[in-house]
Amino acid sequence: MSAMRKKKSAKTLKGDQTKALILETALEMFQERGYEQTTMRAIAEKANLSLGNAYYYFHSKEYLIQAFYHRMHDVHLAASVPALENVNTLKARLSVVMRLKIDTLKPYHQFAGVLFKTAAHPQSPLNPFAEESDPVRQASIQLFESVVAGSQARIPKDLRAELPYLLWVYHMGIILFWIHDPSPRHRRTYRLIDHTVELLDKLISLASNPFMRPLRKQALRLIDELRDAAEEVLDDEPGD
Repeated sequence: MSAMRKKKSAKTLKGDQTKALILETALEMFQERGYEQTTMRAIAEKANLSLGNAYYYFHSKEYLIQAFYHRMHDVHLAASVPALENVNTLKARLSVVMRLKIDTLKPYHQFAGVLFKTAAHPQSPLNPFAEESDPVRQASIQLFESVVAGSQARIPKDLRAELPYLLWVYHMGIILFWIHDPSPRHRRTYRLIDHTVELLDKLISLASNPFMRPLRKQALRLIDELRDAAEEVLDDEPGD
């Protein structure tokens, strides 16, 4: 390796370490003080960095949360891919991915509750449905695409096209339940996953019945309308 490459590699490594330091410091302070009460200046000071250096890596607090979303997706994906290798049924594959989602989120349960206060607002850039969250949202939907594609389930084309997005919405509902779940080791959340995955598997199988085609088409049209309505709410700025 040339001296120039070594220098560039060392610089990249240092930059990655600085980014990780800023993110870890921010997450710690968000849990201690709350998202709104934590400033970029305070994060920089606690990380022993200049404010300009902190802004160089993260232009705002919102970018820090988006980095957190990316990290959690990457951790979830890394756990899910090998776990899905020898699992063929849709029910089992969905169960694996959903349980691993909660497993990987566990260390951040308190922080998730703090973040929810801000992220739940329709116009918040931290909202999982917001435009700013689209890269992570699409990556997560792709994971559910692989869940469906790798299964032996026979699913009509129209339902198969919408199913990854529907499963992503479902998984967001499970996360919301988990945020409010005070049960030991989040047992209620895991039970909810078991029951709802079984129910979803049966509903998907039922919807695949040729006699259910008219009802399935109607349900999919309704889902399109609800998605369009949600996008309009996110696009509307306060005061418009």
